[in-house]
Order: sequence, then C-alpha cells, then structure tokens
Amino acid sequence: MSAPRPASRATSRPLAPQLALGVLATGMLMTVLDGSIVTVAMPAIQSDLGFTPVGLSWVVNAYLIAFGSLLLLAGRLGDLIGRKRMFLAGTGVFTAASLLAGVATSPGVLIAARFLQGVGSAMSSAVGLGILITLFTVPRERARAIAVFSFTGAAGASLGQVLGGVLTDALTWNWIFFINLPIGIATLLVALRALPSDRGLGLKAGADVIGAALVTTGLMTGIYAVVKIEEYGAGSAHTLGLGALALALLAGFLLRQAKTAHPLMPLRILRSRNVSGANAVQMLMVAALFSFQILVALYLQKVLGYGAAETGLAMLPAAAIIGAVSLGVSARLIARFGERNVLLTGLVLLVGVLGLLTRVPVHASYVTDLLPVMLLAAGFGLALPALTSLAMSGAEEADAGLASGLFNTTQQIGMGLGVAVLSTLAATRTESLTAAGRPAAEALTGGYRLAFGVGAGLLVAAFAVAFTVLRRPTGPTRAPELPEPAKALITH
Repeated sequence: MSAPRPASRATSRPLAPQLALGVLATGMLMTVLDGSIVTVAMPAIQSDLGFTPVGLSWVVNAYLIAFGSLLLLAGRLGDLIGRKRMFLAGTGVFTAASLLAGVATSPGVLIAARFLQGVGSAMSSAVGLGILITLFTVPRERARAIAVFSFTGAAGASLGQVLGGVLTDALTWNWIFFINLPIGIATLLVALRALPSDRGLGLKAGADVIGAALVTTGLMTGIYAVVKIEEYGAGSAHTLGLGALALALLAGFLLRQAKTAHPLMPLRILRSRNVSGANAVQMLMVAALFSFQILVALYLQKVLGYGAAETGLAMLPAAAIIGAVSLGVSARLIARFGERNVLLTGLVLLVGVLGLLTRVPVHASYVTDLLPVMLLAAGFGLALPALTSLAMSGAEEADAGLASGLFNTTQQIGMGLGVAVLSTLAATRTESLTAAGRPAAEALTGGYRLAFGVGAGLLVAAFAVAFTVLRRPTGPTRAPELPEPAKALITH
C-alpha cells in the first residue's frame, strides 16, 4: 500500500515568514474591519439608498450569512486545492465586491455586494491559520505569530467603529468600502511572492459534493435563523423551525462524513480534545464578549449620550491593552506556563470585565466606572492567542485548513448567538422596567446589566470546559524548540 500524498507540500519558500504573517494579518484585518465599519454608516446608507428599516438589516446580514456558512467549506477546499490559491482568490473576490459596494446606487446591488464580500472573506480567512501554523513550526515563533494574528482580529472591530465614523463624517459612506481597494490590491501583490505555494491534497481526497451542500445549507439556515431572532423572537415558529432544519442538515452532514470514502471533513479532527474543547470554549467566550463589543457601545451612546466617534475612542483603551498583552507578553507567558494556564488566567480577567459591568450606573464616570473595565480586557489578549494555539495543536498538517475554518466558524456562530440572545435579554428586561415606570436611561441600563451578568456566566462555563477538557499541546504540529528563534517583526 503506497504512502499517502503529503498534505499541502510547499513547492517554493516565502520571502520571509514575517512578511507572510503581515499579509495574513492584513487579510484578517480587512475581514474584521468590514464586519464593524459598516455599522456606524448605516443611517447614512439608509438615507442615501432608500432602504426600509427591515431591508437595512440585510446590509449586515448578507455579509454574516455568506461569511459564517462558507468558512468550513472554504477551509477544507484550501487543504484540497492549495491554501495560497484559496487566500488569493478570496482576497480578489473581496476586493472586487468592495468596489461594487462602493459604487452601489440601489439596495439590491449593495446587498449583493455585501454577500460577495462575505464569500471572499470566508475564502481568505478560513485558510489564514492553516498557512500560519505551517510557516511557523517552532513553538515560540508560532506563539508570537498567533499573537499578532489574534490581536489583528481583536482590535479590528474597535478600529472599524472609529474609522467608519470618521470616513462617513468626513467623506461619504461609500468610502468605507473604497478603502478596501488599495489594501486588497497591495495584499494580493505581496501575497503572490510572500506566501508559500502548496499543491494541496487534490479534490479526490475530499470531493464530497453532497456533504458540501449539507454543511453549507445547514450553516446558512442556522445563521439566518439566529440573525432574525430579534425580529421574530427566540421561541417563534420561524426561529424554532429553521433551527430544527439547520440541526437536521448538520446531523446529516456528520452522518455522511462518517460513512463516505472521501469525507469533506474527516471526523478524526473532532477526536482531539484540544480541537473540540478549544472550539467549545471559543463559542462560549465569543458569545459572552461580543456583548461587551456591542452592548457597551450601545450603553455609551443611548445612556451616556456619546457620539459614534466618541464611542470608538472610548473603547480604544481596550484595543490598546489587548495589543500590548497579545504582542508583548502572551507568547512569553505561553512558553513559560503553557497555553492552558494562560487561557485560564485570561478567562478569569474577562469574568472580571463583565462582572464590573453588571454594576455600571446610569450616570457613569468614564475614568472610575469604565476605564477599569477597558483595562481588564487585557484578558482577551491572553485568552485568544492561547486558545488559538490549542485549537490548532491537535490538527495534522493535512487538516490545517479545515481546523482553521472550523475555528473561524465556531467564532462566527458564537458571535451570532451572543448578539441575538444577549440583545434579546437586554431588550426584554428594558421593556419590563419601562412598563414598571422606570426612566428610559435606568431601564436601558437594567437591561444591559442583565446581559452582562449572563455573559459572565458564559465565561464561567468556558473556564469550566477549559479546565476539564483542554491539555498542553503534544500533537503533530508542535515542533521541538530550536535555539535563537526568529522574532516576529510585523505588528498591527
């Protein structure tokens, strides 16, 4: 019996791993930035293009549905046809779709462009971590690279809010999309030389068309159900029916993967405690912390009266401390204490973030009531790089793109569930307090406090899963330590 074909064997070496890291981080930045930059410009887009209130939500939903539902498929296709090809194609689609969105003159064109942006983002971001872990095989180098990659994603959302407000106020909403053009073109040109070429396993190693249809349709249906919870309600026939259909489709996908000769997603990847455990922890953690990103911004604007740009600036200390911890100390702490211990420490700090927010007052002082919360967000700078390392540690090189796509998929599902569930809880509590005669600001604050408390509970659950399931990586992607490792030079 002949030996299996090596996975994604490199046929050329990149100019420098650090330059490749810069390309991957830039691709991640565009993806995350695009998810948040549009939210600030929504009123201007509605006024200019004549969106209805319901139709306007699809400027966000079209992107989220395409992005979240295609990540897993794109990650596996990257393993099969080559991760560099997938990254280049995705970046090209995203850049072209950004041009289409910027010149859109009708709601239909903009929604279609946003869907295509989601497709391109899924293609490029799904394989990013897979490329990264094959470039950086020394544990300390990999930890630094993952820290840069993780920080770029974590800080992108905060930067997007500030940039969206500035561009919309100074120019027009069109420029929130046009800004992607020079970045996307530069990324493509550098990626052609900087990323290693790889041939992939070949489509025959996982050309499961039926499986691809099941998983993509299942994820798309599930994400659609989640984003419409606010409109229909969590217990409505619409939500429950689509949720049941999504679960049935995904169950059918898993059954097929267990039986087919060439599975799209080999189930061996889920047997790794670190892969399955890290994805479970991430879903809980992201669901909780997306309430921080969204609900704190709403609290600043609706209760304290901040403007869009002021809100972004108020949240910049969180991005700054996350960056300082991610880039400055997380890799050293991981090398000394291990990913699991660093993750647990980060989760404890994050419980403190949402714990403090459960006590936030109606008339808050930024320095005494909110700045400590922003500084405790350093826990995210510890938790995310450690969690990313754990999630990728149990994957063989043949499955690196799949593991990357799976990790990004659970992140998107966690975000969607967090926003839908916690926003609904906050709104319900606010309505209850308003009906009881409480002032508007007090009722809003009470709703946000409830959501923050539930988010803290989700983080406690994440800590419990991490403590009981995760182990120090010993899998095939963890290479022996070498002397004098190269330092990652690219920073956000």
